[in-house]
Amino acid sequence: MAESRDGRTPRRTVFSASVIERRVRELANEISAAYTEEDRLLLVGLLKGSFIFMADLVRAISVPHQVDFLVASSYGSNKVSSGDVRLLYDPASSMAGRAVLVVEDIVDSGTTLSRLLPRLQARDPASLEVCTLLHKRLDGVEGVEPEPRWIGFDAPNDFLVGYGLDYAEDFRHLPYIASL
Repeated sequence: MAESRDGRTPRRTVFSASVIERRVRELANEISAAYTEEDRLLLVGLLKGSFIFMADLVRAISVPHQVDFLVASSYGSNKVSSGDVRLLYDPASSMAGRAVLVVEDIVDSGTTLSRLLPRLQARDPASLEVCTLLHKRLDGVEGVEPEPRWIGFDAPNDFLVGYGLDYAEDFRHLPYIASL
């Protein structure tokens, strides 16, 4: 099993590569059914964690769409969100009058989305939805508006790595999701 620079290794596999692949195809089918060409769908991936999920998802969505990214950070090298969300790269694509789908790797504290979604809503999209691969559904989490419309998996309250998720930039390459 992979090891981080500080000697940590994942404890157990939470979602296998085959389970993830199947669920991403299901999500892509659901998203494809919800939009038409006229919606001018724009997927906005939150980097870095969503990049593998986003790549697999956009290849499986059958309606025409465009892709952009934004970079936000609230973790740094910690295992707990700092609560301070920094926007490091802002998407350049016009969102006005378009169906915008934010693609996130994981919703745990809800802090990142609760800070970013109002900024995106101010750009006057026709609709603004969220698709997340993982949702921890933690008690006491501040509300995210809109709530994710598409959720890949309910996730355990563990620190998860793999399939784009990292611990201090390690483990993103794993084809499965594991508990650290």
